[in-house]
Amino acid sequence: MKKSMVIGANGQIGTDLVSGLAQRFGAENVIATDIREGNHGDVQFESLDILDNETLEILIKKHNVGTVYLLAALLSATAEQKPMAAWKLNMDGLFNVLELAKAGTIEKIFWPSSIAVFGPTTPRDNTPQTTVMEPSTVYGISKLAGERWCEYYHNKYGIDVRSIRYPGLISYKAEPGGGTTDYAVDIYYKALQDGKYECYLEGDTYLPMMYMEDAIKATIDLMHVDEEKIKIRSSYNLAGISFSPVEISEEIKKYIPDFSISYTPDFRQVIANSWPKSINESQACKDWGWENSYDLESMTKAMFAGLEEKLSITK
Repeated sequence: MKKSMVIGANGQIGTDLVSGLAQRFGAENVIATDIREGNHGDVQFESLDILDNETLEILIKKHNVGTVYLLAALLSATAEQKPMAAWKLNMDGLFNVLELAKAGTIEKIFWPSSIAVFGPTTPRDNTPQTTVMEPSTVYGISKLAGERWCEYYHNKYGIDVRSIRYPGLISYKAEPGGGTTDYAVDIYYKALQDGKYECYLEGDTYLPMMYMEDAIKATIDLMHVDEEKIKIRSSYNLAGISFSPVEISEEIKKYIPDFSISYTPDFRQVIANSWPKSINESQACKDWGWENSYDLESMTKAMFAGLEEKLSITK
């Protein structure tokens, strides 16, 4: 069988995706790549800058890669600090992969979009699959443009490109990478290490979130469903669960009763205020049978179990 390549394998999603693909299809059928050196166990690693199109093509041919998971990107909070670098990485990287697919070098592409494609004019509750999209961040603008280009390459050239609009993703395996929703990862670390957390969002800020295990399952399921079932070639809404910093802190207190949280909103609050509070994922459920598994309670239990082992901390 042809192999799968994960570009951006050292990031928050990539770390779990490489592991998930290896478990499902065998480590010998997965290639992990990143601009930084990485160790993914039995999975072979190659250094790659996604902007280096020549090396990208060489590695794909060298390893007989059929499917590419393009995760390399600058995320929302980081992109606001480095707008031109974010646009170049997020867009040129996508074009490099799309063009190789157009040339027949790649058979299938996964490219992640985000709830960042929505903006202040988007309905914030139960946000529809198709709606007003006027993003106000560099990251969101790049993701909306990417959605349109993915759809264009599919319609114009028949490229099999598939996408999910990820909500905030929560995992203990890799450190967060500069996203506005990253508080929901960092809060667990700080709860165990310090017993307190200073949140950069207001306590009643609701955002869609998803435990990483669900996100990885959704990604792999989407990429292995029959092509005729994929009706959306821009990007599918995924909802996960919606909660606020107050609600996650209350759940944490069930494990750490003395845990305390304070609020010092910064520029990320403005970003969060432009995003949905909850998402309508009915199209994904209808087209390829998506179903979320984790709620806030079960996610918190899994996060503490994983982090206590990772940090060698016991209750």
